[in-house]
Amino acid sequence: MQKWYQIFHKNTGLSPYIWVVFYILPFYFIFRSSDMYHIVLGAIMIIVFFSCYVLSFVSKGWIVYFWTSVQIIISIIMTLLFSYVYFSLFLAFFIGTMKSKAGFITLYCIHLTTTIVTINYGLVSENPVFFTQLPFIIICVIGVILLPVTTFNRNRSEKLQVQLEDANKRISELVKLEERQRIARDLHDTLGQKLSLIGLKSDLAGKLITKNPTQALIEINDVRQTARIALKEVREIVTQMRGKKLVDEMFRIKQILKAAEIDLIVEGDTKLTNTSLINETVLSMCLKESITNIIKHSSATTCTISIEPSLSDLVIKVGDNGIGMTKECLTLLGNGLHGMKERLEFINGSMDIVSNQGTLIVIKIPNAIIPPDREVRL
Repeated sequence: MQKWYQIFHKNTGLSPYIWVVFYILPFYFIFRSSDMYHIVLGAIMIIVFFSCYVLSFVSKGWIVYFWTSVQIIISIIMTLLFSYVYFSLFLAFFIGTMKSKAGFITLYCIHLTTTIVTINYGLVSENPVFFTQLPFIIICVIGVILLPVTTFNRNRSEKLQVQLEDANKRISELVKLEERQRIARDLHDTLGQKLSLIGLKSDLAGKLITKNPTQALIEINDVRQTARIALKEVREIVTQMRGKKLVDEMFRIKQILKAAEIDLIVEGDTKLTNTSLINETVLSMCLKESITNIIKHSSATTCTISIEPSLSDLVIKVGDNGIGMTKECLTLLGNGLHGMKERLEFINGSMDIVSNQGTLIVIKIPNAIIPPDREVRL
């Protein structure tokens, strides 16, 4: 539950001063009565209502529904006795903060029904106070209908956003852990065997250097060749560490889209054979930026990634079924899209954006092979 001081409704879209009026207004309604009994009864109900209101925020479990039921009863009595209907707005906001969907729907239906019935009773009984404040009562009914739904959806959206950020952090940690384990395995498999072989051949050459110098020279040459092979394999590992494979990036993209509740459709093979590592790294970075934009701005439910390789170039299309981009947005690209264009220009690639019933980003990069030693320097 939320903190007790949030009864002041900081995030409802209404000014805090308006809520202060709602806190003071019920006393004005009860003091209009000339009957001291009604005044005392009204003051007690106002105090009980706000006490239950605070308790409903700080409590947990079934007791929350008890405090809310007491508030609904007090709101009905205040409407019938003093024509004060605005407690229903407090209830509408609180019901919107319910975490349980079943509890939210139940309380929402009960509160909406009781509010409409009591207001209709006041109108049918021709209560003059109701008719004098009829425009405000209509606004109150609209608030009772819309405020719980908007508050519930906003809280749910914020919760999903927090879950998405947590999922991204966990995925990032898991990726780091998997990368460490992969590097450890590669170094062990690559250097462990080679260094053991170098040690054995060095010992053998040391023993043969006086008995059989020719054989000792052969063993030393084998040691030299093995060391060169080990050095080459270490360079390949370093090259892979500095680059990003599309297959690895696709794994992370699937996890992120799943956390964002967006369906992913992949067309084509994610294992690239004719693309250099530096080009594949740039492509992975651009693909990650595209997916980030879809999650943040598109409101899409489906994302499609199409991979179309050829001998000369590679085309990747990233599309969604979201709200698309306006002509102004297409003209004034954001920093992320500008960064994608600059990266692609560095490797002689290109990017086109089409917005029609969603957004389609077409990325094209050449399949030029770059020597491994040059890739390491890059």
